[in-house]
Amino acid sequence: MIKKSIILIGYMGVGKSFIGKILSKELKFKFIDLDTYIESKEKKTINDLFKEKGEIFFRNIEKKYLNNLLSENSKYIISTGGGTPCYSNNLDLINNNNNVKSIYLKASISILTDRLFIDIHNRPLISHLNSKKELNNYISKHLFERSNFYNQADIIIDVDNKKIKEIIYQITEELT
Repeated sequence: MIKKSIILIGYMGVGKSFIGKILSKELKFKFIDLDTYIESKEKKTINDLFKEKGEIFFRNIEKKYLNNLLSENSKYIISTGGGTPCYSNNLDLINNNNNVKSIYLKASISILTDRLFIDIHNRPLISHLNSKKELNNYISKHLFERSNFYNQADIIIDVDNKKIKEIIYQITEELT
């Protein structure tokens, strides 16, 4: 039996929300996508928040809402944004919370590039990139900068070339 809530971290496009939804049904935990939660509270899309108020404003409210969610007593799975653990001491908030386990969903740069290129216009941080090569370079740089944060998760799951059932099984095995 899994006793702790789960925080999914990892780069955009790795499948945190998709995996989180399926895992929440499997474990009968409440699922919360942090970006969707922020959008509902702020009554604006993440894209609009970035455009209108900038990344610093976004990172501040992201921390506020993450903190609110971490203080809840229910069992939940939170899918964070790709940058969430890298800003405002959010990773410390997560890792110092005795009621949660952090899981880094890890994918290769080539897999992330293929997935994100399809959806590039819906992602504020990469929508300005014009080619797969530019996107690949951007992801490479970002992962280099962020991997130190991601690798501090309690559990690391490599998702490359795995079926969703394999990933869910591996997560539940690691948690029990």
